[in-house]
Order: sequence, then C-alpha cells, then structure tokens
Amino acid sequence: MTNLPPHAVRRCAHPVNLLHATLFFSPDLDTEFEKLGIEDRSAMRLAARSAPLGAVGAGTVAATFYNYNHELLARHLPAVWETASPAAVLDARLRTVDATYRRLLGAEAIASAEMAEAATLALRAAEACTRHARPLYAGNADLPVPDEDAPHLRLWHATTLLREHRGDGHLVALLGAGLDPVEALASHTATGKGMNPRWVLGTRGWGRADWDAAVERLRGRGLLDADGGLTEAGVALREHLEDETDRLDSAPYEHLGADGTARLTELAKGFLMAAVGAGAFPADLSGKA
Repeated sequence: MTNLPPHAVRRCAHPVNLLHATLFFSPDLDTEFEKLGIEDRSAMRLAARSAPLGAVGAGTVAATFYNYNHELLARHLPAVWETASPAAVLDARLRTVDATYRRLLGAEAIASAEMAEAATLALRAAEACTRHARPLYAGNADLPVPDEDAPHLRLWHATTLLREHRGDGHLVALLGAGLDPVEALASHTATGKGMNPRWVLGTRGWGRADWDAAVERLRGRGLLDADGGLTEAGVALREHLEDETDRLDSAPYEHLGADGTARLTELAKGFLMAAVGAGAFPADLSGKA
C-alpha cells in the first residue's frame, strides 16, 4: 500500500539522481583530482564514487557498480589508493561539488531559502533509507552530513544517499530480470533515455564486440527488434524494472509524504533545469545512436 500518487517515486528520484550526477561530468572534478595526483579521468570518477567503501579493489566495484568491465576497473583499482587515500578523495569530492554547484547555479541560488528547503526535505527522505543489501548507500550513510551553513553541500549529500539507495535496489531488479551488465546498458539505451553507445563504451570499458553480442542476446530473448529498438516485450521489461525499482525505493518518499515528495520534486527540477541550462551535461550524452 502507498499514500503516494502513481509514479511519484520516480518523478522525484529522476531530478534528485541527476543533481547528484553533475559531479561526474564536472570539469571541476578534473581540477580537484589532478591536485591529488590522479590524472586519468576514469580513475578520477571511479575513485570519487567508490571512496565511501574504503580502499576497495576492482572486484568490489564491479559488484556494486554492476555495469563496468572488470578489466577497466582493474587498471585503476586498487592502485589509485596509492596516489590518494579514500579520505583525501572524499574531501576533494566535496570541494568539487562546491565549485560545481556555484558555477552551475550561482551564488544567489546557493544562498536561497529554496536550497535550504530542498536540503532539509532530501535529508528527511533519506532518514528512511536502509543499509541492508545496499552497499553504496551504506558507505555514504556513514559519512558526516555537511554543516548547515552549506545547504548546497547538504543537498548534494542527500541526493547521493537517495541515488545510491535507489541504485542498489535497481541492481536487485536487474538480477531478477536476468540482464547482465552489457544487456542492462543496451536495453536502457534502447529506451532513448540512457547514454548512447559511444558514451557507454567510452566510460564503462566494454568493446563494440561486447555491445553487439549483448544486442544479439536481447534479440534472441525477443526484447529487441532487428533495428535495435525495444519490442513490446522489451518495453514491458523496462517498465517492470522501473516499477520494481520504485517499489524497492519507496520508503524514503513514503516517509516524506505526498506533499513533501511533490515539493522536493519541484525544487529538484528547478535546480536541475538551471544546471542543465548552464551546461551540466554533454549535449550528446543520451540517445539510441
């Protein structure tokens, strides 16, 4: 049973997740991590996301990130921790968020009552997140909440908790659907909402042969058609995945309530639109081709 309107969870989670994701496309990340001595862009982004887990290796990250090629991960992990400790990476991560939000949103938005309200609502929602079987959420949940005089950092911290909590649940749904890492990526791209193949292959470490083989497996299951589009069964599967992810992710938004969830959705969308307008994401990031 739910007290929320249909699809309220995903309507809120979408802008919340993207506000978190601005970190990984920010040139400020390159600047801050180069100061630590980390110069490879893949290593930067892998370290930034996995640092809450400690000085982990490729196996742990392959398990928790799901759709990265283990060979790519093994080129950078655990070696990156010899250059910078997880604690140093976490500090650089927050400095990156500070610079990124100030650049994308501006000083007025950073200091606004709406920013403080969004942070309060998102942190309240995160109170209902749970640690069991949620490793990336649990690692971030053990980190301190930024001070009240930095509401934009508090908001980003809360979006991180909510994003990783949802993501951990999404992996359960992917396993249940029998989608391996590349099949999950290819079927998401086929919706037109995921990263296009060029970005997937460039960031996840898979080769074109891996992608083509996954597409053929999806065709064999009747999920993709001859042109690479989703079949009726494919559309149904992707919708089932979102429904199941919503179900596993409902607790934070039920805790916040219908009015609070609607208000957080409104605020998060506003900040996201401003960030997108300021160039937060590459123009060619998503699409089927």
